Amino acid sequence: MFDCSITEEGCAALCSALRSNPSSYLKELNLSHSKPGDSGVKQLSDLLEDPHCTLENLHLSHCSIPEEGCAALCSALRSNPSSHLRELNMKHNKPGDLGVNQLCALLEDPHCNVEKLDLGGCSILEDGCAALCLALRSNPSSHLKELNLDYNKPGDSGVKQLSALLEDPHCTLEKLELYSCSIPEEGCAALCSALRSNPSSHLRELNLKYNKLGNSGVKQLSALLEDPHCALQKLILFNCSIREEGCAALFSALRSNPSSHLRELNLNYNEIGDSGVKQLSALLEDPHCKLEILELVKCGITEEDYVALSSALRSNPSSQLRELNLNWNEPGDSGVKQLSALLEDPHCTLEILHIWTPYT
Repeated sequence: MFDCSITEEGCAALCSALRSNPSSYLKELNLSHSKPGDSGVKQLSDLLEDPHCTLENLHLSHCSIPEEGCAALCSALRSNPSSHLRELNMKHNKPGDLGVNQLCALLEDPHCNVEKLDLGGCSILEDGCAALCLALRSNPSSHLKELNLDYNKPGDSGVKQLSALLEDPHCTLEKLELYSCSIPEEGCAALCSALRSNPSSHLRELNLKYNKLGNSGVKQLSALLEDPHCALQKLILFNCSIREEGCAALFSALRSNPSSHLRELNLNYNEIGDSGVKQLSALLEDPHCKLEILELVKCGITEEDYVALSSALRSNPSSQLRELNLNWNEPGDSGVKQLSALLEDPHCTLEILHIWTPYT
């Protein structure tokens, strides 16, 4: 029911109907972009605390749910120890202090079965982010595998608690999204260092898009990527102000770790430079490289760089690369020629290739 403009009365009626049917099989409910209002939230809360409720996935993104409503929903979930809910999407609502407090109580409850929690764009500030991470850390039986804190402001104490969570051997997180969280260089370094210090980390996907890695962040991230215990499979570093030396260090680190699990790397809107391209070429021609998806949009890749990268891929018959995005770069004639040679090679595994360049 995504974006169906369902009003307060409609939301209330749907939730009331579900509650009145103890034999309902409904597993997923998406009310995103609706307006549940007070009565809708009340009926939804009553549904969530009902022991007969079978819901596993609940999406309430952009529902204009205020502080009291968010608190009521979380409180209802906590009051139902037999809840089946595994995925909760509260993106772009306003939990406020009261809602965050109830979220914390839910996350530290050993009966909480939530595995995916999306709080992107919820205006959660430093104290709130810190409290949420501390709550997770205080629950060694937590089932949470995916956490989205995009567009929030963790600040120093939030990053500190998040780092403590990531280095905790009991942490079950597999996916962490911190897109545009205003995390500074020192914070990025702390997060990467925390991951490296936890050899039993389950984290498979990390999104640091639109944060500022800086030199210290890149240094710690490189150390993480060359660690044989690193379990990361997807890394998003879109527009992280990474310069030539930083890119070169990241590629060199990946190449030095033949047991790397990394399958997807996004470096869009960073500056690779000559030394970065040299190290990337060495990585792509390495038979141990497991990269399947590589995003390099607007990375300042020149005609000569295209030639080097295409040649490297062509020289590696065991390459696993399936998707390559080179949009907003400058291939030139020789670059296109080398790409053509790559595409006609019977060993080429590419399935998706983007080389769109804007008119100049």
